[in-house]
Amino acid sequence: MKKNFVILSIESSCDETACAIVRDGREVLSNVVASQIDIHRRFGGVVPEIASRNHSLAIENVVKEALYKAGMGKDDIDALAVTYGAGLLGALLVGVNFAKALAYAWKKPLYGVSHIKGHIAANYIGSDLTPPYLTLLASGGHTALLRIADYDKTEYIASSRDDAAGEAFDKVARILSLPYPGGPEIEKLAKSGNCIYEMPEVHIKDELYFSYSGLKTHVINLVHKLESASSPYKKEDIAASFQKAAVEQLVDMTKRALAITGDKKLAIAGGVSANALLRREVDKLKEQGVEVHYPKLCYCTDNAAMIGAAAYYMAYCNVPPSPLTLDAQATVPLK
Repeated sequence: MKKNFVILSIESSCDETACAIVRDGREVLSNVVASQIDIHRRFGGVVPEIASRNHSLAIENVVKEALYKAGMGKDDIDALAVTYGAGLLGALLVGVNFAKALAYAWKKPLYGVSHIKGHIAANYIGSDLTPPYLTLLASGGHTALLRIADYDKTEYIASSRDDAAGEAFDKVARILSLPYPGGPEIEKLAKSGNCIYEMPEVHIKDELYFSYSGLKTHVINLVHKLESASSPYKKEDIAASFQKAAVEQLVDMTKRALAITGDKKLAIAGGVSANALLRREVDKLKEQGVEVHYPKLCYCTDNAAMIGAAAYYMAYCNVPPSPLTLDAQATVPLK
């Protein structure tokens, strides 16, 4: 690959229409995100049909703005990249079809990128991180530990047996009547709360896995019990107690995985990686000689820059470009 390899990347897996221009997998020349949060907030979550319609309305202008901010045109672009899965199928199709049309019109190679690998690759942006390393992936759809043996080689370590961590945050936020998206609202509320409620622990002997269904259900039942008994309670205390338990599980499993793999480098990925308590607790691993990496906050949630970074390393590892028959997929394997 030549130096200064420039990729235009598109992300539309959920409720963010995004386009970025990324050079050599590490440098972001522009990163444009059109958020639909205000649109979906009134419904308490993402409505797939509304998301797809708004992606269609936004995508052309988002791509034009990304090119304008980077000061580039089609002749400056070496390749295109797009999220093909996992996500909302209708939303993904908007991005995939737009990217395929551009690739055909511009005669550029196209790389279909897994949303999961995009979140992991967010750690490469503005960073010197190189494999091998362990990744804690914590998002609304996945909670997993993956070992990145090389840029194109991912080893599965552990995942959730039920709910993902981010999903649990969102559902607890809903029972507390907090606005969408729930994760940041739980974190904000927890800052003024006390951890006074006992939360269930996941009892694991020799096996590595995550489980958030029991914790989520416990909080829902606790709120219902307190409300039915007309017992006074503070939402702040429930948020703080829940967040502490959720983060402890992530950190404890990560410590165990590091001990098993022997890795001394750790990267945190996914939307939950923006959580300040998680970052503080993971930072304590530095005292044990672990090199810790996080994406910048703007690259933790859905964005196209992470897709461009992932696509660069696909090209770097000689992964063939995707055919123009590339289709969107609602689910993709963790690896």
